[in-house]
Amino acid sequence: MSAVIPTSPGLAWVVGVGASAGLGAAVARRFAAGGLTVFVTGRTPARVEIVAGEIRAAGLRAVAAAGDVTSEADLRAIIARIEAEGPLEAAIFNAGNNHRQPTLEMETSRFEALWRVGCLGGFIFGRETARVMLERGRGTLLFTGASASLRGRPHFAGFAAAKAGLRAVSQSMAREFGPKGLHVAHVVIDGAIDGERINTGLPNLSRQKGPDGLLGLDAIAEAYWYLHGQQRSAWSQEIDLRPFSESF
Repeated sequence: MSAVIPTSPGLAWVVGVGASAGLGAAVARRFAAGGLTVFVTGRTPARVEIVAGEIRAAGLRAVAAAGDVTSEADLRAIIARIEAEGPLEAAIFNAGNNHRQPTLEMETSRFEALWRVGCLGGFIFGRETARVMLERGRGTLLFTGASASLRGRPHFAGFAAAKAGLRAVSQSMAREFGPKGLHVAHVVIDGAIDGERINTGLPNLSRQKGPDGLLGLDAIAEAYWYLHGQQRSAWSQEIDLRPFSESF
């Protein structure tokens, strides 16, 4: 698959960036490699500064912009900084944490917290980026989904509710903003990612899955870049990514 190279790279904004060996960081690196100045956002200032610093060390452009995706004030302040430097061409929402817990043991506060980050945060992010993109009639808005976007499994009620809600938000925005020039797409990540979270929490999983049995960070990031470069006569609203050996 070959992507259309944007004529005016502008700026990209990736939220939900944590570890350097994580999906948010990988997406930020790929968009920076494509020529965009990338604003890197996560809740932990030290972590986003590490990722932004690594990108700059590679001779590319990145800005650390820590913030809370559930805070309208934080997101509006960051987008104002972005627009002061140039046009926002791509916005990627990657926030949200998987959480496994029996339904009868899950506190209401835990359920709400998962929804606030994974769904409400996506709505606020999408709304605020659309405001500035619609003024120019162009832009790419991408959301990271999961298997839980499509189905609820036992012990994953909170995570599934957040991800299913985010998918619905992306569909609504695509239908509303697509005819006005904004490309809104949702990426279903169906499988375990070969990153820090899995390799730290489940260190034997990679060995059990075998070569290419986990989703590669750079491979996922390449798919996001491809979506950004799609020509508008053939836009994807949703794609799913999984290892070749993953059952589905």
